[in-house]
Amino acid sequence: MMFEFLKNLFGPGTDYKSLLSKGAIIVDVRTPAEFSAGHIEGARNIPLDQLKTKVAELKKTGKPIITCCRSGARSGMAKSQLSSADIEVYNGGAWTSLNQKIK
Repeated sequence: MMFEFLKNLFGPGTDYKSLLSKGAIIVDVRTPAEFSAGHIEGARNIPLDQLKTKVAELKKTGKPIITCCRSGARSGMAKSQLSSADIEVYNGGAWTSLNQKIK
């Protein structure tokens, strides 16, 4: 019952599979060490503290970006940075749960 309430409140959520089929890029903003310990296949590792240097490059792709990290906090900050640069961006949250949503 609570789940239905939240679903109604926040909507059905983002269809990450659909975004990927349209060419979206997954950007994992964890550290290289965290990324090498496990990540989504095909994801690009751009640590949060280096993201500002890659904004123009990501914008040039013209593709939507899905951010992810360990828990969702850093990917939320990354989403804010990219959306302020007028990039279509979605916070995918924790990489492990995002990985489940796109299988």
